[in-house]
Amino acid sequence: MTKPLSPFRADPAEAQAFLEAHPHIAFFEVFFINMSGVPRGKRLRRHELMAVYEQGRFLPVSLLVVDINGTDVPDTGLVWEQGDSDRLAFPVPGGIVPAPWLGDDVGQVMCSLHELDGEVCTLDPRAVLARVLDRYAADGLTPVVACELEYYLVDGKRTRDGGIRLAKSHLTGAVPSATQVYGLNEIEDAAHYLRDLWAACDAQHIPLEGVISECAPGQLELTLMHKPDALRAADEASLYKRAAKGVARKHGLAATFMAKPFAEEAGSGLHIHVSVNDASGTNLMAAQDVEGTPLLRHAIGGMQQLLGESMAIFAPNANSYRRFRANSYAPVAPTWGVNNRTVALRVPAGAPKSRHIEHRVAGADANPVLALAAVLAAAHHGITHKIDPGPATVGDGYAAAAKAGAKLPTNWFAAVDAFAQSAILKDYLGEEFVRQYAIVKRTEQDRFFAAVPSLDYDWYLANG
Repeated sequence: MTKPLSPFRADPAEAQAFLEAHPHIAFFEVFFINMSGVPRGKRLRRHELMAVYEQGRFLPVSLLVVDINGTDVPDTGLVWEQGDSDRLAFPVPGGIVPAPWLGDDVGQVMCSLHELDGEVCTLDPRAVLARVLDRYAADGLTPVVACELEYYLVDGKRTRDGGIRLAKSHLTGAVPSATQVYGLNEIEDAAHYLRDLWAACDAQHIPLEGVISECAPGQLELTLMHKPDALRAADEASLYKRAAKGVARKHGLAATFMAKPFAEEAGSGLHIHVSVNDASGTNLMAAQDVEGTPLLRHAIGGMQQLLGESMAIFAPNANSYRRFRANSYAPVAPTWGVNNRTVALRVPAGAPKSRHIEHRVAGADANPVLALAAVLAAAHHGITHKIDPGPATVGDGYAAAAKAGAKLPTNWFAAVDAFAQSAILKDYLGEEFVRQYAIVKRTEQDRFFAAVPSLDYDWYLANG
């Protein structure tokens, strides 16, 4: 096992060992994932790989702050003012793996982006998460985390009017029409896809576990293992999303992580599971009491307090806000409870040693690295300041929230404004990152609402 130079730069010996073990791989997709959560990079030939590990690979700085469609955002000051100058991409430890869905001769290399002096860019999402993790390390604490993603399998071809439709069963040719929560036939319908997905994740050392049919036709949920390396867990979630999409394309399908792809069906969430260990590896949230230890309650208090200010991370896109509907298993208020899926912050049932928090707010469209950074920042803030979350919600969390008048900010513009003004998030995530993320999202808002969709004609052509 080669030793990484840092969490952001792998030892070149790792690449050399991979090349020796995989003589048939001729091409490598070298990429990093920016704040929008979209992988961007280059495809290189085998003979070019070692230079990437030894010297880095130049990529334009504007890639850090392009919008979700890959378009420049000049207001960031990182485009024309700097001449769109280059930064250096260096592979991360464990970042070189096969990419089976791209062909037996293709691998991929995940990178972080660095300044020319070798320091990691503060706008790289992995650096943002590492900054939060440093706060835990300084206190002798280690977060243990896992990510759980819901998504839909849809037909790879759009409909004539530009819409989407569910994928047909490869066994029967039928299109799913019933919810069938935890249905086994629905899993069998997707078995050819799932086998290839598990194989791809095994090849990439992504600890992908079991699958269930979720709360809507064509919706799946697969989980990733808990681990005390939060940076690696976040990488695995990002790599899993890439693999799920790639394998789906190979099968003529599309795996969509849109938060709300169908108006009449359940949205797709990114559920983040968190506990905290001490230096000896003991879970500091573990207790016989199902409501956990004071540390667990304080972490929930911090998560509650920062939900509003973090919504721009958890719900990054216009479509994200369509997911938050009462009685939909998506949270609508900063509530918490025990063994209760109608709240935003859930303490699942289980053995005392497994006690942890499930943060249910983020959509599947969120960047997992940034979502984890925001969740852990809030938990640390709550632990540090011993924030009381109040009594747990019992029973219907939607009814309780409505009665109390409590709700999450579910307006994209208000969410970005709250994020941009958050002194706590500037402290944890970095002031420059918060500023630039808000600029990118405000630019996306302008571009999104400048478009005229067909719905405008349906509503207003004759009635305006």
